[in-house]
Amino acid sequence: MTPTHFTFSSMFMLGLAGLAFHRTHLLSALLCLEGMMLSLFIALSLWTLQLNSTSFSAAPMLLLAFSACEASAGLALLVASARTHGTDRLQSLNLLQC
Repeated sequence: MTPTHFTFSSMFMLGLAGLAFHRTHLLSALLCLEGMMLSLFIALSLWTLQLNSTSFSAAPMLLLAFSACEASAGLALLVASARTHGTDRLQSLNLLQC
C-alpha cells in the first residue's frame, strides 16, 4: 500500500468513525460527511492524474458537484431543525413526531 493510498484510506475511515461514534450534534455529522467527501475527491483526482486518461477527468468535478449539493441540503436541514427544535442535537430529533 502506497503512502498516499494509506493517507486517503485513513482520512475516509476517520471520517466514518467520527460519523459513527460522535453523533451528538448534526453539525458534527455534516462535517464528518464533508471530510469523507473531500478524501474521496482528492483520491479520485490523484487517481485520474496517475492514469493520464481524459475519460475520467470529469469524475472528480461530478463528485465535487454532488458534494456541494449534499452540503447545501445538510445545512438547510440544520437550519430547519434549529428553528423548529431550538437545537441541533440529534437526541432531540424524533422521527415519530414528524
